[in-house]
Amino acid sequence: MAVEHPPELLRELAGITTPTIANAIELFNLRPREAGFASGAIRCIFPALPTVVGYACTATMKAASPPGDRRAGRGEMWQHILSVPAPRIIVVQDEDEPPAVGSLWGEVNGSVHKALGAVAVVTDGGIRDIDELEAMGMQMFAREVIVSHANVHLTSVGKPVTVGGLTVHPGDLLHGDKHGVMLVPHEIAGQIPEAVRRIEAFERPIIDLCRSPEFSVEALDALFQRRM
Repeated sequence: MAVEHPPELLRELAGITTPTIANAIELFNLRPREAGFASGAIRCIFPALPTVVGYACTATMKAASPPGDRRAGRGEMWQHILSVPAPRIIVVQDEDEPPAVGSLWGEVNGSVHKALGAVAVVTDGGIRDIDELEAMGMQMFAREVIVSHANVHLTSVGKPVTVGGLTVHPGDLLHGDKHGVMLVPHEIAGQIPEAVRRIEAFERPIIDLCRSPEFSVEALDALFQRRM
């Protein structure tokens, strides 16, 4: 059974920036600090849209050549999506080499997946119809904006995928904003807000001092000394 967190926790996490979530996760020493997030190759396409939090639904795709026998159906994908708790983030690995030959994502698929409870897409492929996607509020984390769907087709559904160096399993909790997207470990998700408050209590006096007329290197050093 998929892990599902209280809606109020997801709303609280959505009010926190993704870099701050990253800082909070570091306090728990669950993974190396260089792991757990997609690389800068996967960029936020609509930085003005709100932060997204959701459970991962996964698939792989190709577009460089016709599908042949290796193909996953739309219905299979839709049923997989509905088996994952809402809100949902669709994570699609592009298996073409190089990737982003054709786009799976545009106005039609954006509309379909929004109706299925998706709030965002994460892909190392390309997207198109960006005005329409932004207007419907569907956040996109993608490698490129491209023109054509080419020979796009799904090759698998509901398996672990790797996008921008981040391996994602179905049901993983993802958090993303204008900075990028990262995985939030289920076992500490409920403790993240308190960890963020601890970080804020440490950082705010430093920031306030640096912005005040009382700033000096000596005062800054003293402040750091008190927090060590």
